[in-house]
Amino acid sequence: MTSTRSGATTITARATPLPTGLRDAIRNFCTEGDALAANGYYDEAIADYRRAWALVPSPQTLWSESVWVMGALADACFLSGKFVEARQALEYAMRCPGGPAQAFLNLRLGQILLDAGEEDRAAEKLLSAYRGAGPDIFVTEDERYLAFLKARGLID
Repeated sequence: MTSTRSGATTITARATPLPTGLRDAIRNFCTEGDALAANGYYDEAIADYRRAWALVPSPQTLWSESVWVMGALADACFLSGKFVEARQALEYAMRCPGGPAQAFLNLRLGQILLDAGEEDRAAEKLLSAYRGAGPDIFVTEDERYLAFLKARGLID
């Protein structure tokens, strides 16, 4: 399963997967959230992602499901202007299996950091997104993020 916006709901392998019923319940909440977010119902999507999050066993940083739940939550928060919540979800996702390798998570975190004036860290995350997915990841985003990397001499 993948989310068309973020790819954050991509399921990755884990040595010890969650029980099927629990995984399916988490997936169902995320699928509902993805559909709501795709139609601009971000607050409702956020509620579904939080329901999914509540099902992830502690400690949540051990499960690959945490990456896609927090990534989807962060994207919905970002798109609805809830940047503090988006940043918290992204920073948590980065501590989970596979999180740092997710180009989209790096993109969103880089955008938030740049908007918060944390330019050095923003450059690191935006460049990581660029290296992970190429310039295409920036196509639907405000062009100032890609321009920022160019202005810093990090890309051509």
